[in-house]
Amino acid sequence: MLYPPEASAGKNGFFYFHDNCLFNDCSNLQKNIVIPPELEEEILPSLQIQTKEEMKYIVWILCVWVLSLPLQAQSYNDVVEQAMDCVKKDSLVQAERLFRQALKMEPDNARNALLFSNLGTVQKRMGKTDEAIESYTLALNIIPYSTTMLLNRAALYLEKDLMQKAYLDYCNVIDLLPKNLEARLFRAYIYMQRREYKEARVDYNVVLEQDVKNKTARIGIIMLDEKEGRHQSAMDAMNLLVSDYPRDVSILRMRANMEWEHGQAEAALFDLDEVLKLDPRDASCYVMKGDICLQQKKKAEAREAYEKALELGVSRAELAEKLKQCK
Repeated sequence: MLYPPEASAGKNGFFYFHDNCLFNDCSNLQKNIVIPPELEEEILPSLQIQTKEEMKYIVWILCVWVLSLPLQAQSYNDVVEQAMDCVKKDSLVQAERLFRQALKMEPDNARNALLFSNLGTVQKRMGKTDEAIESYTLALNIIPYSTTMLLNRAALYLEKDLMQKAYLDYCNVIDLLPKNLEARLFRAYIYMQRREYKEARVDYNVVLEQDVKNKTARIGIIMLDEKEGRHQSAMDAMNLLVSDYPRDVSILRMRANMEWEHGQAEAALFDLDEVLKLDPRDASCYVMKGDICLQQKKKAEAREAYEKALELGVSRAELAEKLKQCK
C-alpha cells in the first residue's frame, strides 16, 4: 500500500495519522544561528545584550515562538484528529464536516488522499453511496495504486450495479496484488454474471490454491460444474461442503435444490426438513417443499407447506395459483 509514512491503515477502513516532531534538534538550531554584522551592531546596544551568544539565544526563542504560532490556532492536524474522534464515537455527520474542513484548510497537503478516503468511508457508512464514490475517486487521483481504496470503490460500484467499473477496479487490484482474495472472488462473481465461466473458474482456482476450504470459491466451482453439465462432480463437491458445514442452512438449501433438479425429490425433502429444524421460520424453504410435494401429487402436504409459508409472510397472491392446484 502506498501512503505517507506518518499514516497507517486501520482494520475499519480508516487511515490514522501519527504525530511528527516539530524540531529534530533545537540545540543545533540555536548554535547554527548566524547574525548579520549590521543587525548585530543595531540590536546589541538597543536591547542591552552583552554578548553575541545571548543574542543568538533570543533569536532562537523568537524563531520557536514564530514557528509555534500556527499551532496556537486550530491546525489541520487538530481538525483531522477531531474528525477521527468523531468516527470512533460514531458521530458520522460531524466527522464528515470536519474532514471537509481539513481538506479546505490545506488543499495541497499530500495527506489529503487519506482524508478523501476516510471521508468516503464515512459517507459509505452514512448511505451516501454516490458521494462516497466521488471521495474515493479523488483519493485515487492522488494515490492511484492504493488497493484499499480501489477495493472500497469497487464494492460501491457493485452496490450500484455498475459492473464494468467494478470489474476495472478489481482488475487493477489483481494487477498489483495477484493473490488478493477479495478481488479474485468478486471478479469471479462478475464473470459469472457475464457467463464468462472459463475466466471465473480461473479466479476461483486461484483462491482455492491459497485457501482450500474457502466456502465462496467452493460454491462457485460447484455452480460452474452444474452449468457445464458436470453434475456428478458438482454433487460430490456439494456433499463434501455439507459435511464441512452441516448447520449452514444456505448450503443445505442449495443441495436440496440441486437434488430436486436431478430428480432426487426425497433427498431434497430430507434436506429441507433439516433446514427447517435449524430455521423454522424459513419461508422460502416451505415454498420449495410445497412445490416438490405438489409435483409428487401430494396435495395435502403441499397445501400444508404453502399455508405455513403464508403464516411466515409470503404473499397470498404469490401462492394463489399453487394453492388452487392443491384442491
